[in-house]
Amino acid sequence: MQKTLKLYNKNLDYSIRESKRAKRVRISVGCDGAVIVTKPNKTNLDIVEKFLLAKSEWIFDKVNWFKNFKGLSNIKNTKQEYLDNKDKALKLAQERLDYFNKYYNFKFNKITIKNQKTRWGSCSRKGNLNFNYKIALLPKEVADYIIVHELCHLKEFNHSRKFWNLVAKSVPNYLDIRKDLKNGII
Repeated sequence: MQKTLKLYNKNLDYSIRESKRAKRVRISVGCDGAVIVTKPNKTNLDIVEKFLLAKSEWIFDKVNWFKNFKGLSNIKNTKQEYLDNKDKALKLAQERLDYFNKYYNFKFNKITIKNQKTRWGSCSRKGNLNFNYKIALLPKEVADYIIVHELCHLKEFNHSRKFWNLVAKSVPNYLDIRKDLKNGII
């Protein structure tokens, strides 16, 4: 269901999804700037609007954050956009893995580019590295963080202090990048 709410003289267009499994109201902002509110089935619309008002600064910050990345805000997760950017993402991943792995010297199997809605990357126990095609559309430092993050999982298959220390060796500002990704990507 599409809705519009006026917040501080700005119109906020958002869509509502009801979920049987949701335990609370949740807001996400997609890379296209779309605002999606997920709510438990019986949650009243007034509660949703109060929540949007309370989180309005965060919402507008995230929408503006995505507008700064040329090309990323126009991506709609279509098959054609995936096909148009898949090779570019693969080339980027291969080049940056070669660069960073000169330092780490980890062994990995294959690199796969996927069209995922909620993940930037993953690492399997078999040593396969998977990346979202949208890494090709991100600023270099953000793409590097994602690539290093998955590369470091080859050594530490967790998010322990040892893992983050490995990431920090190549991406010292990983906390800032991680915070931006965590707060703005669905």
